[in-house]
Amino acid sequence: MNAAAVAQLPTPSTPTHRAQESASVDAKTPAEEPPIIIGKYRLDKTIGQGTYGKVKLGTHVDTGDKVAVKVIEKAQIKSPKQVARLQREIRFLKLLYHPHIVKVHDVMETSDSIFIIMEYAVGGELFDYIVANKRVKEKEARAFFRQVLSAVDYCHQNSIIHRDLKPENLLLDANKCIKIIDFGFGNTFNRDGSLLDTFCGSPFYAAPEMILGRAYRGPEVDMWSLGVILFALLCGHLPFDDDNMKELYKKIAAGTYKSPDYLMPDARHLISRLITVDPAKRATLDEVLRHRWV
Repeated sequence: MNAAAVAQLPTPSTPTHRAQESASVDAKTPAEEPPIIIGKYRLDKTIGQGTYGKVKLGTHVDTGDKVAVKVIEKAQIKSPKQVARLQREIRFLKLLYHPHIVKVHDVMETSDSIFIIMEYAVGGELFDYIVANKRVKEKEARAFFRQVLSAVDYCHQNSIIHRDLKPENLLLDANKCIKIIDFGFGNTFNRDGSLLDTFCGSPFYAAPEMILGRAYRGPEVDMWSLGVILFALLCGHLPFDDDNMKELYKKIAAGTYKSPDYLMPDARHLISRLITVDPAKRATLDEVLRHRWV
């Protein structure tokens, strides 16, 4: 599927359908915060906090299946850019179907909120997994990285870039399988050489061309982020880090980082091919998939 095909998909400026909302007091729930029923889902505890609202654990009232519900407050969506970002996220999540991309079951709305009903990844963020384990053993890191590569390759084959790949946007299910989330900064790219120029995502994972305000084609910025993620998995810290954003940008632009001595040669080589300042020399996804470490 090419970018033009994606662009022609219906844009869910009005989500799938309007939900019936009700509230009832559960004996186990404090009276001041009764559970909310949205469609066939009961919204329970808050499990995350986003820019425009909360992520709640939900339960299907008939089956008991657990879901994650992204609750977006319409009052927080004020600018055209914010509206476009939300529309893109919903469109991409509905379009993409891959075992390592979070599935969207439904999108509903009330007068003041939008609810994105998603697959629940019980294992939480890969970021927290790395922190809890200090760093990830090479065998397990390879398994995680292969899953992320598979999902990103699928996106790129469909002319979609993520532009915010980071361990916080990689969730783990009960079997420790990766689920990519948050396509709010995602976009389509063209294979005809036309360029993008938006800086978005976390600066710690952003490619030099993004922080320097240079135009880019698309897939190469995801590849840089993959290199930073792999470094974080194997080393337990980031290759570029500084409390001062100006200094952080200098480090990223120069591409200077120090690899710990325990990093194995093949992993070290792959990371260096991904964290390459010149996007024309940076490893492509096909090259990474053929790399001896992978």
